[in-house]
Amino acid sequence: MLLTITTTHRPATDIGYLLGKNPNRLQSFPVAVGQVHVFYPVAREDECTVALLMDIDPVALVRGRRGSGTDAGLLGQYVNDRPYVASSFLSVAIASVFGSGMKGYTKDRPELADTPIPLTARIPTVPCRGGESFLRKLFEPLGYRVECRQLPLDDRFPEWGESSYFSVTISANSRLKDLLTHLYVLLPVLDNDKHYWVGPDEIQKLLDRGAGWLEKHPEREQIVSRYLKRRGYLVREALARLVADEDAEPEETEETRGNEEQALEAPLSLNEQRMGAVLSVLKDVGAKRVIDLGCGEGRLLQSLLKEKAFQRIVGVDVSLRALEIAKTRLDIERMPETQRNRIELFQGALTYRDKRFEDFDAACAIEVIEHLELSRLTAFERVVFEYAHPPIVVITTPDAEYNAVFTTLPAGQFRHGDHRFEWTRPEFEQWSRNVAERFGYSVRFLGIGDEVSSLGTPTQMAVFSR
Repeated sequence: MLLTITTTHRPATDIGYLLGKNPNRLQSFPVAVGQVHVFYPVAREDECTVALLMDIDPVALVRGRRGSGTDAGLLGQYVNDRPYVASSFLSVAIASVFGSGMKGYTKDRPELADTPIPLTARIPTVPCRGGESFLRKLFEPLGYRVECRQLPLDDRFPEWGESSYFSVTISANSRLKDLLTHLYVLLPVLDNDKHYWVGPDEIQKLLDRGAGWLEKHPEREQIVSRYLKRRGYLVREALARLVADEDAEPEETEETRGNEEQALEAPLSLNEQRMGAVLSVLKDVGAKRVIDLGCGEGRLLQSLLKEKAFQRIVGVDVSLRALEIAKTRLDIERMPETQRNRIELFQGALTYRDKRFEDFDAACAIEVIEHLELSRLTAFERVVFEYAHPPIVVITTPDAEYNAVFTTLPAGQFRHGDHRFEWTRPEFEQWSRNVAERFGYSVRFLGIGDEVSSLGTPTQMAVFSR
């Protein structure tokens, strides 16, 4: 398998300093499954190309491994595409051989390591489980120009059609360390596989390599899922940590914004009214096991614990800080054992399927949906209504029409700095009816707080039941 990186930065041969590889030498490095060779087919002042060629030993791929116990399984270990296509093997080679380049460390050209330069990376054969559109979705949001050509299954037999392999060229004005890091993470994602066991330590590798770009990438859920070989518990933890880290100072910012919203609504005693309305609904439907999705600092959990009818109470939030505050608020450590056995807190992302959300009589999302990007709302709908699928779902959200009552709130501004949207009553009702129809629920609507003619109530609530 082959990777070439070309630059026209002058002097172009300075790329050798960034990689720690002399353009005048052919160098070879042993790896667990073969040899990696680094050489420079072009090394001029105006243009320089470095090539990384990985020569995989098919026997080394399976040495020490047990077969499946069938001829087909044993044959598959030896007859495969691994020696020829870019995959996680190439990622390992990049990290091993171009490690200083990935870190941006060079004592001879430190200023160059942090300078964007023209770079073009070419890979002759890349497996892409998802086609050209997925390949572009991975690299184009990162600023790369993408050129790709789908390869035929066999040039001699065009009637066989196209393969799942592509010849790929990406180019950008970029720091070399960014290019190498993007390739390191995204090559296994394109292949949708890894050649080695994926365990919890891979989460930290992904978060370290993805720092500064992965949390903002529109395909981050796919990237995380494929990178971690779709191992559910690893994917959930990685996504939760990514979302929690989106804000550079999440604890301070979230608390400040939350205080602003509380100050706005405090004269209405709106939070107490919300908790009371939700509690009343849950008691009316006879729910005994309740999960609070996006529990925040635990206000609803505190109300639920006071009612003996609720036998199992679970709070979920993506923010570890919020969960710590909830734990303190509830004083879980000092609870009697019987009380402590009723309550559980855990970190989780509400836009990714999680089996821990299942087997509850009711799920609540109180003032949560407006914190989600509209593009991720569909994922939330499926997680809650399709996968968890509880008999009762209670959702509350601000009524945007009522904002006109808050004289200190500028026109067009949301109540909370982290809100991605705030819906009018018709908008919320239309969304709720669409969700109910898609997932087999009925829905009814309730207002929370004192009603103002033509402006509704400060909070709107939907109760879904099946």
